[in-house]
Amino acid sequence: MEIKSKLKKNKKLRQRGRKVNFEIREQLIKLLDTALYRRDHLIEYLHIIQDTKGHINEDYMMALADLLDISQTEVYEVATFYHHFDIIKENQNIPPSLTVRVCDSVTCEINGANELAQNLEDYFKGTIRIQKVPCIGRCQHAPAAVVKFNPIDNADFKKVKQAVNAKKYFPTIPDYIDINEYIKKDGYLLYEKVKNNETEKERVLQELENSNLRGLGGAGFPAGKKWRILKEQLAPRLLAVNIDEGEPGTFKDRFYLESDPHRFFEGMLIASEVVGIDKIYIYLRDEYAAVRDIMAIELKKITEKYKNSIPQIELRRGAGAYICGEESAMIESIEGKKGMPRLRPPFVAQVGLFGRPTLEHNMETLYWVRDISEKGADWFTSHGRNDRKGLRSFSVSGRVKNPGVHLAPAGITVKELIDEYAGGMIEGHRFYAYFPGGASGGILPASMSDIPLDFDTLNEYDCFIGSAAIIILSDQDTVMKAASTTMSFFKHESCGKCTPCRVGTSKATKLMSQKKWDVELLNDLATVMSDSSICGLGQAASNPLKSVIKYFPEEIKK
Repeated sequence: MEIKSKLKKNKKLRQRGRKVNFEIREQLIKLLDTALYRRDHLIEYLHIIQDTKGHINEDYMMALADLLDISQTEVYEVATFYHHFDIIKENQNIPPSLTVRVCDSVTCEINGANELAQNLEDYFKGTIRIQKVPCIGRCQHAPAAVVKFNPIDNADFKKVKQAVNAKKYFPTIPDYIDINEYIKKDGYLLYEKVKNNETEKERVLQELENSNLRGLGGAGFPAGKKWRILKEQLAPRLLAVNIDEGEPGTFKDRFYLESDPHRFFEGMLIASEVVGIDKIYIYLRDEYAAVRDIMAIELKKITEKYKNSIPQIELRRGAGAYICGEESAMIESIEGKKGMPRLRPPFVAQVGLFGRPTLEHNMETLYWVRDISEKGADWFTSHGRNDRKGLRSFSVSGRVKNPGVHLAPAGITVKELIDEYAGGMIEGHRFYAYFPGGASGGILPASMSDIPLDFDTLNEYDCFIGSAAIIILSDQDTVMKAASTTMSFFKHESCGKCTPCRVGTSKATKLMSQKKWDVELLNDLATVMSDSSICGLGQAASNPLKSVIKYFPEEIKK
């Protein structure tokens, strides 16, 4: 009785979960090699285990829980939430040491991804693991695959086989403008001027406001207004940069970071000076291994150049969860938790990362800060068509001759984009339909190709531009199939927090896989999902479905 009473009073005396294997614990201590174990680094620690061992077993999770002084359940829930962690339970077979991921999103699917995955499966017969995965951010090179960390563009059986046999598991770092080359082109002069002059800070902010630069990750919130709001909040203030570019069809952030990363870094440091940021967190998509290498190299050089005069910068890896592109889910992930959206209010600008006011930005938004500051708001707004102003980085993929990132005037139409920038349609293909804003932005027919592509211009058609990911379909594709593929993606990526999204995407996927659609039931389901889901994933997941019903009834009737 006395022992029970003591246990009730002091919960720390209780054994939580299974007993820790102390041999594994010692191995983990050596592996992590840190003097301070941080709860918010949980996902980083899981990455180290996964990268080293090829999987994460229960003994390692228990040891990690012990080192962090948190429950085993908490570690397990976080580890199993993210797709890039292979959790091995007791008596479960260890997966093959090598994994080849084949993208099966819309663009890759129409370019033969499913056939590629099947051919690889048939050939390797389980000696390596073949996984079909959602978009990996290389849509202009469809179909795309990844051999461990090494991306294979325009992948076919021969290319993947060669990479596997040659053990080419890591990416080739592309040529890019490093810090020395960037400085030769007046790089960081603006940042240093802003840093040493309060008047210059206000000028930069005014130019940003006058340019009406909006968030280029999809939400489109005015950047200048966001900076003003944050400046009014109590210090310390934090900056969280979202580079979890998971929207199928989007790859612009990767393109810029693999070519001119310091233009982003300087914009980031300028924002930090103007707003008064104490610490910066960069959240990078895990699929972007080459970008991660570039950032590690160049951030070290920046830190050495400016020593203690810039905010501390932490680079964090995502772990394969599309939902973490949502700002509050990303913040939860940076804190080492499951990436599940927060209920709002309070908003991130008030109560964000670690409970502090947080400036959250997409990478490309910060990328434009230097150009707008140096050339002026008038330069930025001088671009545009159809009464729209500014520039947009369009990620164009699908049935066009020249897929890729095309910098074009805001308000350009998709027909103009195809003809003037993307080289026209592939021979033998006729323009049929397009996604104006990635998987979640809806689908429109070619007959509606004269709509200006910009924020707010697509709202009346139940579509949106989002991150400006344009996927082009031809007369050799079916929109019903494309919409079904996107719904499967949203089912796979739903965090499960709210019922309309969790159940809705699952139910819709089943209904959309049938030859004959129950249009009335699907319409009702779409309405519930869009009206009742907590975050943008569930709210937008039904957009392609609604587009098929509204704009492509002839396909449903076949």
